Amino acid sequence: MLASLSNKCPESEDWSSLLERLQQSQTLAAIVLAAWQIGLYVARTLVEQQLNDRARQPSVWGECPVCGQRLHSKGFAARQMLTLVGCVQWRRRIGRCPNGCSGSQSVPFDQVLGIASYQQSSVELMRLGCLLTLFVPFELAAWLLEQLSGLRVSDDSLWRWVQQYGERAMRQEETAVENWQQGHSPQVEPLPEALAAMPLLLAADGVTVPLRPQLGSPAGKTRWREVKVALLARLSHRINRNGKRVTRLQRRRLVAALGDMKTFQPRLQLEAIRQGIETASQVVWLSDGARGFWRLFEACFAPLAVGILDFYHAAAHLWQAADTYRDGNPARTPQMWFERLRHQLRHGYVHRILAELRWLSRSPNTAAPTKTILKRVHDYFDKHREHVQYRQFKKQGLPIGSGMVESACKWLIQQRFKGVGMRWSEPGLNHLLQLRVAWVNQRFDPLFAQHSLVLPTLSPNR
Repeated sequence: MLASLSNKCPESEDWSSLLERLQQSQTLAAIVLAAWQIGLYVARTLVEQQLNDRARQPSVWGECPVCGQRLHSKGFAARQMLTLVGCVQWRRRIGRCPNGCSGSQSVPFDQVLGIASYQQSSVELMRLGCLLTLFVPFELAAWLLEQLSGLRVSDDSLWRWVQQYGERAMRQEETAVENWQQGHSPQVEPLPEALAAMPLLLAADGVTVPLRPQLGSPAGKTRWREVKVALLARLSHRINRNGKRVTRLQRRRLVAALGDMKTFQPRLQLEAIRQGIETASQVVWLSDGARGFWRLFEACFAPLAVGILDFYHAAAHLWQAADTYRDGNPARTPQMWFERLRHQLRHGYVHRILAELRWLSRSPNTAAPTKTILKRVHDYFDKHREHVQYRQFKKQGLPIGSGMVESACKWLIQQRFKGVGMRWSEPGLNHLLQLRVAWVNQRFDPLFAQHSLVLPTLSPNR
């Protein structure tokens, strides 16, 4: 086998040393690693041979953009690029204007290959580097890339790749929003019939991130800004090992924006249309009591969706009332009162809670500061009366807790952007955030190429 490979591959000291290392390997791991290096050597040789063979084919020369003269070939020039199989080198034709016009140089083969004039790394390598940075810091991503491919790429290079493709993801999303606002309907993602029949959930929450006070400098006090996150998913159900019916999310999509509600709202509306909100059998909105999110619900989704206030945030307001009503009297036990009200809330008796809070807030025996808090809690539940019908929601198989979107905030934002000592520039955070969202929404690969960059099914590892 080795003799056959030696006849097919060019003779060189590198090739001889690789074969010698393979023959001298003793353990399985050593044999596999030596064979892996030989595979990379063969792959790089094949790539260079293909590039050089194709570059020798006749080129079609265009006209000079300055004077209009037909370009002339000036011979071959060397080109090299870092790829997943290593640094590949080849020679291709260069064309220039016979009149020597500035800016007339043309390299048709580079255009055929889809590479830019000063590009030093191939697209599949940049995709892998950006993919690693979605989950770990840049320095660690550079180390992992070296471990996976044997290629040394600086963390600065990874950062530049993220800025390049993150900016592309932002432009694409902004263009999609502008087109939709101008009346162009976005394409709805195709769904199997089983998923299309399921209710569509929209859940929203916010999480703060640490930003640098000024661009280009880490000096100064940290600024905290909120990233608004929305989760869109189809709701299915399954029976767990305890025989309990639990909710399960299908076809999960995320929307995230660093900015105010004006930035977040059109992106959420656009994604809702993509996920089939206009044809869904049932639409559910679920969030905590943040006023901005409920104003968004009333403005955009109230005619289509059932609004649900997160049960645990509602219960927290009940505890605020119970703890306040103790009013300094140690004989009163707020815990018992709270548990009774929470039980009523869970089983659909919000009218009893409202009546009791109204009576207590008007009682002459209640202290004035306590009355203020009780009235505020009463008004809160009165405003969300239709959104706290938890008994009815559970009968319909709908979730009453926003844990799924809170979990999305943790793994989408906190795990990557709130590490120890991390502070971000606004552009840097936005670019990486948009790449993470694109990955979750299965729109990551189209940012790099029109064709798939994933290993095909004929790979020996599949």
